[in-house]
Amino acid sequence: MRRGEIASSIVSRLEPALSDLRSRWQSPCRIPHCIVDDLLPEDVGLRVRNAFPAGTEMRTRHSLREFKYVSAQMDRYDPILEEALYAFQDPRVVDLISRITGLRALEPDALLYAGGISMMSRGHFLNPHIDNSHDRNRVRYRVLNLLYYASPGWKLENGGNLELWPHGVRGGQITIESRFNRLVMMLTNQASWHSVSPVTAAVPRCCVSNYYFSRFPADRVDYFHVTSFRGRPEQPLRDLALRADAVLRMAVRKVFPKGALPTRHFYERKDEPSDSVRQPGADR
Repeated sequence: MRRGEIASSIVSRLEPALSDLRSRWQSPCRIPHCIVDDLLPEDVGLRVRNAFPAGTEMRTRHSLREFKYVSAQMDRYDPILEEALYAFQDPRVVDLISRITGLRALEPDALLYAGGISMMSRGHFLNPHIDNSHDRNRVRYRVLNLLYYASPGWKLENGGNLELWPHGVRGGQITIESRFNRLVMMLTNQASWHSVSPVTAAVPRCCVSNYYFSRFPADRVDYFHVTSFRGRPEQPLRDLALRADAVLRMAVRKVFPKGALPTRHFYERKDEPSDSVRQPGADR
């Protein structure tokens, strides 16, 4: 199945719900977001899930901040994964999402510096954090996360659910179940603290991630920050360590505005010189 066909399925699901989704996005919440269930035909969603590689075929991120498997090198896997991922970058889909969110001049993350696929197994987690504010060269703002969940039969009690912290990490969270065939759109700005609860299930939680950039900030004022993590309310010592880590990395970015080291997370296409794909990246 080609990305154009998948994009057509996404459009046919979003377009009739446009008014309702816009209303949900505009509902009072410091982290604007909306949820679309049954996004794709079920058989397509199952094909996406079945195409996920084993965790051993992906990069492992393991630190106090997070524990998960990730990959952006899509040509290593079943083509349906790349087709599904890039379907969210189809101009028709981008236009609809712009109309839902009201965000201007949206540009998909074609090089997958921030996007790709992720898998979380039992014990994996993603601590509360705000995403980096810009692309690598600080030309565009990172303004929107699109998260498509692909784990059939996923239940709330499995953990691995998206958590939004609209009043900060001490103010209580909104839990959004990582339900199969569900798309979550969420704004990313200075206040969009979010996390993934620890996975408790024996089966993996799979996600296809896209991120949109814009020349315009999500807020009305200019801002800049690196990806900054915090401890959960029950992790006071980890919170201290992660806050210090964020301060240190922010200081490094002030000295090296484009990052001290090139990111390792991007789609290095064989038909493009590596230098060309290292320009608009995301600093983790």
